Amino acid sequence: MPPAVLTHWRAFCVLKDCMGLSHHSIGILFSTDGPYGLVGRAMLNGARLAVEEVNAQGDITLEPVICDPQGALAGYVAGAEQLLGAGIRHVVGCYTSSSRKEIIPIFEKRDGLLWYPSHYEGFETSANVIYTGAAPNQHIVPLVRYLLARGGRTAFCVGSNYIWAWENNRILRETLAIAGGQVTGERYLAVGETALGQVIEAILDAKPDFVFNTLIGTSAYRFFRDFRSACRARGIDQPRTLPVASCSLAEPELEAIGPEAVDGHLSSSVYFTSIDSPRNRAFTAAYAARFPDGPTASADTESSYIAVHLLARALARAGTEDAATVRRTACMDAFDAPQGPVRLDETTLHACLTPRIGLSTAAARFSIVAQADEPVAPDPYLVRSDPRVVPVSRRPRLRVVP
Repeated sequence: MPPAVLTHWRAFCVLKDCMGLSHHSIGILFSTDGPYGLVGRAMLNGARLAVEEVNAQGDITLEPVICDPQGALAGYVAGAEQLLGAGIRHVVGCYTSSSRKEIIPIFEKRDGLLWYPSHYEGFETSANVIYTGAAPNQHIVPLVRYLLARGGRTAFCVGSNYIWAWENNRILRETLAIAGGQVTGERYLAVGETALGQVIEAILDAKPDFVFNTLIGTSAYRFFRDFRSACRARGIDQPRTLPVASCSLAEPELEAIGPEAVDGHLSSSVYFTSIDSPRNRAFTAAYAARFPDGPTASADTESSYIAVHLLARALARAGTEDAATVRRTACMDAFDAPQGPVRLDETTLHACLTPRIGLSTAAARFSIVAQADEPVAPDPYLVRSDPRVVPVSRRPRLRVVP
């Protein structure tokens, strides 16, 4: 660990021992620099806001030790090793699946607990990971059903070249095939790639019903701008006739896209800042007051916020930082989150969350066009949601919002 951070950790341990208080150091591991630094900053802010709320309540005190891997897998490995090596048992962090998979073996070896606050592609469980972001049955499956119900039968998939895009595209492909549809094209680009002309031409030539976007970070922002521009040049009303649907598009990214191409995009998520509830209005107001320079709150912000609060509540109840005890205690709790009630499923260690579909507006926000009536249990392996075996009558439905 860098000397300055290590000194901070040691000083805190002395303070904790002298005061005899219920203090806990937790790791924060987000990339606030690099190709998806905007998302990382929003996630860090969500964690910081939750830490401050926990400390203000006075039951326990959290001391965050922050590492920035700068979007590099080697940086995540070094950060995880440093945090766990310093005796920290709980780390809230990671956005990409590649970074999560890179460090899970470290947490399993050292018996730490990674609190992973990002939507992801599923098909994973670990006794050393708590998943507070959406599983595939809570974002990709509802999105595909929404599109199918509106006549979407052909898709062109464009994504960043790693497991998030590969697996989500596979789920989309299989679901479409069962409904008599198909994927007409599939392209993958390196994270951060912004030379998108050939991909856009391929999409326009294929003439799909919709584009399924799994690009992340700067690649995604550039894609939305260039795609809208190319459609305009061909006289295509892109939002109406060739919509782009995503499972990762959030409010800060709408702002990064810019006004010329921000509206008319579909996003499947469990949280949007436009949720109309007293709890969410209080959250967004507190967030805006604490971080007036942004980034704007998002689903990733809220998921990080949830992770820290669930961790703090479990630490307070467990009276120990032992991973197994905290994990078991966390699964006996529920949290009134900005999106609505959230609890952890003790079998999968994933969260029960409320799926929603949003349509982006010119104001760089989302209008919620469909949502579930209650939280949906996680199904990371799609054993209860697989469209090949689960009858339509047994699948959770989204209610269209007028």
